[in-house]
Amino acid sequence: MQYDIAITMGDPAGIGPEIICRAVADMSPSARTGTLLVGDPAIFRRAAQTIGSDLDFAPLDMADGHADCVAVAVVEAPAGADIPDGEISAGAGDMAFRCIARAVELVQSGRAGVIVTAPLNKAALHAAGHYYDGHTGMLAALTGAPSSFMLLASEHLSTLHVSTHVSLREAIDRVTPERIIATVEAGDAHLRSLGMANPRIAVAGLNPHCGEGGIFGDEDTRCIAPAVETLKARGFDVSGPISADTVFYRASKGEFDLVVAQYHDQGHIPVKLIAFDTTVNVSLGLPIRRTSVDHGTAFDIAWQGRADATNMGAAIAYAHRLVAGMRAGANERE
Repeated sequence: MQYDIAITMGDPAGIGPEIICRAVADMSPSARTGTLLVGDPAIFRRAAQTIGSDLDFAPLDMADGHADCVAVAVVEAPAGADIPDGEISAGAGDMAFRCIARAVELVQSGRAGVIVTAPLNKAALHAAGHYYDGHTGMLAALTGAPSSFMLLASEHLSTLHVSTHVSLREAIDRVTPERIIATVEAGDAHLRSLGMANPRIAVAGLNPHCGEGGIFGDEDTRCIAPAVETLKARGFDVSGPISADTVFYRASKGEFDLVVAQYHDQGHIPVKLIAFDTTVNVSLGLPIRRTSVDHGTAFDIAWQGRADATNMGAAIAYAHRLVAGMRAGANERE
């Protein structure tokens, strides 16, 4: 059986198992049948009990086709590992990594369509010897992708980033024509895969007022503007550079379908300000498709039955949009 989505457990010391169980409990029977979890069934059972749910779980091959239980691709906790609730630990970091690796295998083998990830903790990941900047870099490494891009998608504003988890100083060095062109190409292809005929993409400037003719820096005229002109010549509906203090407002009012932000906080702050609970993190530029919640492990409230699954629900809904787009694309090719 092929599952529509595979949801990874994330860091088991955080709220991931709980928000997954809440989201799955709210699913229709048909949606639940098309959902595969990746993690330890014992941890999912405990999470279900924590939220007062009677969800039942079964290993992958035993659960196929049965609507009365949730299928789990089993990734057990390391033998003898100490994984305390709400704390950073190497055991938790290793488990989060192995869940992602298993999910990638499932998608690449055709057992699942789209990966949905619960939050992990980067410090725990590093403590376990997995030195990645987070899900996006990890997925690029596991799939052999040369690069990847982080999209934050919401109903009113979506941003795609030229760089993400690097220092601000390094982010400036990554503002190159080549990277900007690749980012716009990835965003355009993604929106078209969702059925958008002609995506309108704005490219944010880097410096205040786009450098004010070089007074505040020359990156906008030296790197961003030439990239935009190249993209226009190739037929993309792209505008920029546009000063970052206005472009996000204009996009939120419907003028653009996507804003390309030059660095992490430039894109994250406006999206989270207007759609904190419903923004979905989407990885582009990979040979697989993945969505995620856009929040952390929330160790301070983990395993207390208090976590809100709204964002997980949004990530799952977006994953189903990707599944529908994949099927539509397959039908067009036939």
